[in-house]
Amino acid sequence: MSGLSGDSDPSELKGNGSPSFYTAVPRDQVTFNRHELDRILNLYGRMVAAGEWRDYAIDFLKDRAVFSIFRRSSEMPIYRIEKDPKLARKQGAYSVISVTGLIMKRGHELDRVLRVLDKSLRLVAN
Repeated sequence: MSGLSGDSDPSELKGNGSPSFYTAVPRDQVTFNRHELDRILNLYGRMVAAGEWRDYAIDFLKDRAVFSIFRRSSEMPIYRIEKDPKLARKQGAYSVISVTGLIMKRGHELDRVLRVLDKSLRLVAN
């Protein structure tokens, strides 16, 4: 089995001594997988196109992964999307945190948590 399959997470790949274009991620870091990053970057791209967001940063720490969103690159992040696996069974691993530190939404599913930031048009039925 090759370590280059499209379904696997690069942080889970085990080296077999052969050169690879993946960079090794230390086991003691929490990362976003491909599906999570795809969903976050999809929302980010729409908000950049709308002119609301301008920059982002990704941090992989020992206890959590953080996607920070900036209105301008020289400011504090206006939102942080965090993945904390320690909270997965309790409150949910995903959370959206505002610039003031207020947890706007927390849950087990990333799509539901990101809805708090998604200001797309919605159909209202009578």
